[in-house]
Order: sequence, then structure tokens, then C-alpha cells
Amino acid sequence: MKLSEIKNYLKTAENVSFKLPNETYVPEHFHVTEVGLITKNFIDCGGTVRQETKVNFQLWEANDFEHRLKPQKLLNIIELSEKVLNIGDEEIEVEYQSQTIGKYGLDYDGKDFILTNKMTDCLAQDQCGITPEKLKTKIGEWKEKTSCCSPNTNCC
Repeated sequence: MKLSEIKNYLKTAENVSFKLPNETYVPEHFHVTEVGLITKNFIDCGGTVRQETKVNFQLWEANDFEHRLKPQKLLNIIELSEKVLNIGDEEIEVEYQSQTIGKYGLDYDGKDFILTNKMTDCLAQDQCGITPEKLKTKIGEWKEKTSCCSPNTNCC
């Protein structure tokens, strides 16, 4: 979900609730402790230099059980962050504490904001010899290939 989308949803939302991938809810007394702009500069395993920019929301809960974040208040926080941090219309990533800090994507079902699972991925699959056909191969049909991490493959 992009920042512009959550702003539009907040304009008509009655409340702000976040549902986790396991269908449970972030407790309703949560705080949004950060709205930030995160830029990640990196090199993938194929040697391509990349840059990724996300808007980060950090959800946190304390023992102030009567606290409720209203849609207009979150909208105000977002708009202030856009202005002060010069944030553009980027994808949102949500951090929430479980066993460790979890990072989630964000969706909306018309009532709740849905925290979606994020997965790691190889961004240089062609460099590592991974093709979409190989990903769909059944275990019994698997044929041994050289590893993308073998010497002289230019892959980590």
C-alpha cells in the first residue's frame, strides 16, 4: 500500500485497527511511535546495485489501555511527516513487536488495515540459475544443478 492510499482510507475510516497475518489484532491501545522514510542501498547477489525506499510505520503498545489512535490523528502524523521529512508516495512497511521486530506489508479490507507477511527473495535469479520453471519443479522431478554459490559464479 502506498502512502496516498492509507491517507485516502483514513479520511473515511471510523477507527484504526491493524490485523496480523494470523487473524489476531494489534491491541487497540497501540501507538504509532514512528513514521519515517527508510532508504536501503545494497548490492544483490548478482552484483547489481539497488536502492529501495519505504515509508516506515512503527506500532507499539504500552500499558495505557485507554489509548485509542483516531484516524484523523494518524492522518495528521502522516501529513506532518511528509512535510518535515519530504516523504513521497512510497510503499508502506509496518514494524510491530512480536518475538522480535516483525516487518509487514500493509493492505486494507474496507474496515481493518491488514499486516501482510513479507518474504525474502533472490533479486538476481537469472544470475543464480533460478528460472520460474525451476521454482515450479516438483521434488521428484528435481535435477541436480550447480549451486549459485559455487566458485566462479559471481554470486554470493
